[in-house]
Amino acid sequence: MLRSVFTVGGWTMASRILGFARDMLIASRLGAGPVADAFFIALKLPNLFRRLFGEGAFNAAFVPAFAGSFALDGPAKARALANSLAGLMTIWLSALVLLGIVFMPQLLFVLAPGFVGEAVRFPLAVELTRITFPYLLFICLAALVSGVLNGMDRFGAAAATPVLFNLVAMAALLGLTPYVATPGHALAWGVLASGVLQLGLLLVAVRAAGLAISPLSRPVLTPEVRGVLRRMGPGLVGAGVTQLNLAIDIILASLLPAGAVSYLYYADRVAQLPLGVIGAAVGTALLPLLARQLRTGRRLAAHRSQNRAIELSLAFALPAAFAIAISAGPIITTLFERGQFDAAAAAATAGALVAGAIGLPAFVLVKALTPGFFARGDTATPVKVGILVVVLNLALNLALIPVLAHVGIALATSIAAWINVAILGALLVRRRQFRADRRLRRTVPRLLAAAVLMALLLWGLGALLFPVAGTLPRFAALAALILAGLVTYFGTAQLLGGLDLREALRMLRRRSG
Repeated sequence: MLRSVFTVGGWTMASRILGFARDMLIASRLGAGPVADAFFIALKLPNLFRRLFGEGAFNAAFVPAFAGSFALDGPAKARALANSLAGLMTIWLSALVLLGIVFMPQLLFVLAPGFVGEAVRFPLAVELTRITFPYLLFICLAALVSGVLNGMDRFGAAAATPVLFNLVAMAALLGLTPYVATPGHALAWGVLASGVLQLGLLLVAVRAAGLAISPLSRPVLTPEVRGVLRRMGPGLVGAGVTQLNLAIDIILASLLPAGAVSYLYYADRVAQLPLGVIGAAVGTALLPLLARQLRTGRRLAAHRSQNRAIELSLAFALPAAFAIAISAGPIITTLFERGQFDAAAAAATAGALVAGAIGLPAFVLVKALTPGFFARGDTATPVKVGILVVVLNLALNLALIPVLAHVGIALATSIAAWINVAILGALLVRRRQFRADRRLRRTVPRLLAAAVLMALLLWGLGALLFPVAGTLPRFAALAALILAGLVTYFGTAQLLGGLDLREALRMLRRRSG
């Protein structure tokens, strides 16, 4: 699992770094104005559906079924399962995309009500979202093929495809802008093109792995296919609770003054670095592993795998949360404050980032806890928890927005995420499906102590290094801040016994040897 986590995490890190370059380019060209708000809605809408239907509910139901079938029944039966589901997905997602394009004004009336009646943002958001919405079809099919590769313990290609998204988006913004109405149009066409390219790359990779998948396959409703679809239904809420919370955030942010959607987007992009690198990597590697271990009766191995996944999640999420919260101002100023993105926009975005950082460990822990349910075929329990968390998030938003504006949206999502973790963890413990082992109980307080010491250092060092003028001096100061934080945290965690870096290196060498 450790090697798989580092494979997924390494590619995700590369994608996030390119994502920062993309967002820096977007901020300098679009700033936080009406075109930026409209494009971010056009980007969020297909991604919301993708995470619900592609990466969320579908993967939660499909990956355990495919991994178990591949391990016990052989490649031929596993391939038949994947092809039937690919054919079904092509049919119903094509219908969804068509309906979405036709009824886009009505859809945005629900998801971006604050834009309705505006002369610029609403018609532009409708136009841009009609361009990006077919991306949903291609990226959900890409998620299915990624699930096949992950079920075969091949994580590299699936983790690498998001790099294409960032490269194509930047190329489109730079190359297409002179030929279309706005830079937002160029970015929208880039989103669609990236979806086609990502699916194509994954289809080539899975064929090279010896298991060709065709999205045009004729679906056959075998008992295995019905089982995946049956588990997928409740998983729409259970696995997609974060996305449902984000949908609420989009609706409420659209009701705030212009710029709020953009502030939350830029803050979320920074927060997504640790969440994507750590949370997605752990969840991606853990789910097929737990499914195989439970399917083959190795319950003690599954227990150890979940403990190590939580330990690994906290080892990286805790310092990330502290570092981002302490250094939010320098991070946003360095990355985005230039061109159309001014100091006021940077300050507003930094506030949202601090609030979002509070929930970072919770978002990562959800990725480590939910496989404990999905690997056992239980997608119903997270549904009940998800409904509660969505309602709670809405109540917190309504309470906090009048006081904190867009920052209240980010803070409400963070609080709801911690409650989600507490409930999921308590349920697994009560069912005797999870128990913190001695090693986890020993390491977590040490990791927390190392993160606090690092935060104190960053607070003092940040006051000395910032403010500083100029792009290059800012990047140099931020690099020094990051390096000091890394050395302090990992050195302290090693000395306190929270981490054993030598053990991690030995395991990586042994797995790669």
